[in-house]
Amino acid sequence: MGVTATGKSAVGVAIARRLRDAEIISVDSMQVYREMDIGTDKPSAAVQAEVPHHLIDVADPSEDYSLTRFQAAARQARADIADRCRTAVLVGGTGLYHRAVVDELEIPGRYPETTASLENEPDTEALHRRLAELDPLAASRMEPTNRRRIMRALEVTLGSGRPFSSYGPGLGQYPPCDIAQIGLSLSRAEIDRRIEQRYHQQMEAGFLAEVEALANRRPPLSRTASQALGYRELLGHVNGEMSLDEAVALAVARTRKFARRQERWFRRDPRIVWLDADGDAEALADEALSVLTEHRSPS
Repeated sequence: MGVTATGKSAVGVAIARRLRDAEIISVDSMQVYREMDIGTDKPSAAVQAEVPHHLIDVADPSEDYSLTRFQAAARQARADIADRCRTAVLVGGTGLYHRAVVDELEIPGRYPETTASLENEPDTEALHRRLAELDPLAASRMEPTNRRRIMRALEVTLGSGRPFSSYGPGLGQYPPCDIAQIGLSLSRAEIDRRIEQRYHQQMEAGFLAEVEALANRRPPLSRTASQALGYRELLGHVNGEMSLDEAVALAVARTRKFARRQERWFRRDPRIVWLDADGDAEALADEALSVLTEHRSPS
């Protein structure tokens, strides 16, 4: 796990190759979508043929793929892998998805009528203030501008009659678990550099054409899929809202901001063992396997 652009996928594959009996479970909220390949940096077909991958290309881009659905699918994938006496390696940067698997989070239900009524309020910060009145703990855990998270917390709080923060042990709790958690760490300057470099590589690989095809598909992209970093900005360009250079620059800026939020999220978890990712994937895989060996050894 770790911040975007730290090389998690390459290290995960290198670990799986060494273990020989391993299969990878993607922990990425956007790699679940078919037709969204370049912008989500999916492993190539060749890599997926060599090392089995789960939870990639399991949803249509018109679907709103949920945390609940991911948790159920990941649970099933882990059980299937274990039944075949193989090892599951979870790889990805979606922090809440990791917690759903590692800590078996109690995930609240959906309340579409409540969500529909909340949509009538265009001011996200006003929604955050309302959440702060109803569930101050939940409000303190999210940015006042993160509309999707705020909407979800209000949906649950109003729909269920229970504070959103009351579900499960809470994200502020980090109980012991049997999964070794390894984080890849880089300096912010290096992460920023890699994010910009990756966007340029994706554009050369045909990212704009991928987004144009998605913009013309029917049924259209779901709200979740259309908000994916990179896709959101290029869709803005396709719709005539900005130039291509402006769209790429905005995608870079927003992704760098997202990386800071990821960093804060992961750094709160004391169970993660951090490795300096400023090296090649093979050497990092060796370090990770040393951590795994120590995790498995009796204390």
